[in-house]
Amino acid sequence: MQNQPPAATPMLRVRVQSPVPGGEFQFDKPFRIGRAEDCDLRVQDEFVSRTHVLVSYDGANWLAKDNNSSNGIWVGGRRVPAASIVGTLEVRLGAEGPLLQFEVERPAPAHADTDIMKRYFGELSDGAPMSDRTMAIRSTFQQVQKKQKSRFGLIAGALAAAAIAIGAYAFYQHRQLSQRQAIAQDLFYSMKSLDVDIAKVEQLILDVNSPKGRDQIRQYQDRRKEMERNYDRFLTSLKVYDSKLSEKDRLIMRIARVLGECELAIPREFTTEIQNYIGKWQSTGRLEQAVARARQNGYDRRIARELLEHNLPPQFFYLALQESGFDPLAVGPETYMGHAKGMWQFIPDTATKYGLRLGPLWQLKRPDTRDERHDWEKATVAAVRYLHELYSTDALASGMLVMASYNWGEDKVIRLIRSMPANTRERNFWALLTRYRDKVPPETYNYVFSIVSAAVIGENPRLYGFKFDNPLGEAH
Repeated sequence: MQNQPPAATPMLRVRVQSPVPGGEFQFDKPFRIGRAEDCDLRVQDEFVSRTHVLVSYDGANWLAKDNNSSNGIWVGGRRVPAASIVGTLEVRLGAEGPLLQFEVERPAPAHADTDIMKRYFGELSDGAPMSDRTMAIRSTFQQVQKKQKSRFGLIAGALAAAAIAIGAYAFYQHRQLSQRQAIAQDLFYSMKSLDVDIAKVEQLILDVNSPKGRDQIRQYQDRRKEMERNYDRFLTSLKVYDSKLSEKDRLIMRIARVLGECELAIPREFTTEIQNYIGKWQSTGRLEQAVARARQNGYDRRIARELLEHNLPPQFFYLALQESGFDPLAVGPETYMGHAKGMWQFIPDTATKYGLRLGPLWQLKRPDTRDERHDWEKATVAAVRYLHELYSTDALASGMLVMASYNWGEDKVIRLIRSMPANTRERNFWALLTRYRDKVPPETYNYVFSIVSAAVIGENPRLYGFKFDNPLGEAH
């Protein structure tokens, strides 16, 4: 028996779900996937390593292999060292990273109607009987075929040239898009680093009550405004907020950015989870009642003003909503740290640290008019100081990390945060969930998503069926 020639390597299609929606690529030889410029398929995402995946063909199947990446490759919700690609396969780069869809392109199988095709369009067999219908179909086909042959060469050549040009342009566009996204993300995290610097100088002035550094703050702020204008121009060129995006999705992205998280790095699961929590707010009257209480007593304007004076997002207003429903007389359950009291639910140690005087009933589960935690204006000043310190140190200008820290503090979450790299790109809420999802207390997870979803609703309450206007409308 003669040796059979080796089978050709089947084409492998790769669809990138994010951050390049709709991106589709084809390979017929081994290739690499990662963030590095020399990768054959570049995927710009914080969860993707420089060279994340090696894809090869072993003569029988395509194989996707983890290249010792920090976040690994995930198939069916499980981390795996490698995976064979048989037919189709979905691989996620990191537990929360972008999704890749692989599909092996096999030769088309023989069809059951081969005999019919031969009868009408194949060569005639001597003596083969034919009906009038078959003869008519064959005659018509031959006439059309004759006319088409003369122009087929020109058309085929033109199509081939067009395909080459389109493919080259698509590759160029993809590469340009990836580069612009990388530049935009670099610019965003540079802005956040500057936010940290500004907050640290402000914290110093606040702590020592000194006018020194105010000129430096103004210079920082001017530089930050220019960086933000450049960042907005990048977003416009990338069409991040284009018309295909729903108004609700735009609001989620906007709030994420206000709270210090880059729109270009938002995990798909985050948007889905925020929508789930919005549904929870819609199922109860708690949000509407609390906002009505805040507006009736002027809490909204005073809290927003205090936050803005310290260059903090006014959306931290909703933190008091989650803590107490804007109830200055609220008293929390007893803990080993004592009872949390007031609108901002200060425990005794934190209250005294930020200048609030405890009342004689501080150990009892009841309001105390002589406890300054129940003085909502003094407590608001103290809470903003505490938020500002978290913002400028451990949270590194990530509003969601600030919320997580405020909820669970030094007991658990801050220790996890401090174990993460001390830079704004790698220390953010997405990274916290990626690294420590099993260690983040459910209460803290629920706390952060409840606040952020309330902030999203607050931007346009009537869009979500609520009968009140944006309580922070004057703060924008």
